[in-house]
Amino acid sequence: MRPEEALRGFRNVATLDDMGIDLTVVLGRSRMPVHMLLRMGRGAVIELEATETDMVEILANDYPIARGQVVVAGSRISIEVTEILRKPKIVRTPGVTLGDAAVAALAATEV
Repeated sequence: MRPEEALRGFRNVATLDDMGIDLTVVLGRSRMPVHMLLRMGRGAVIELEATETDMVEILANDYPIARGQVVVAGSRISIEVTEILRKPKIVRTPGVTLGDAAVAALAATEV
């Protein structure tokens, strides 16, 4: 690769520096009827289907990218990334994009 080609690639990556990404950490989930949700007020406690040792999900723009563990140090809470999730295999056909589940279903119908 010529130096000017490498520099062009660097400039393309540098333009991403100003892009914002929403990160979300999912501590747990809960399911409840709407009538219970409507009765909640200040101080209500929502029980989660998780324990303190469970892994948390880390989402980037609502897409799962990693898992981690909650770390408490003094009054600060942080997340230690323990696993980076692999991007699912994608099959690309002109006009169609399929993820792993659809690929398996498609393979089963072709047999």
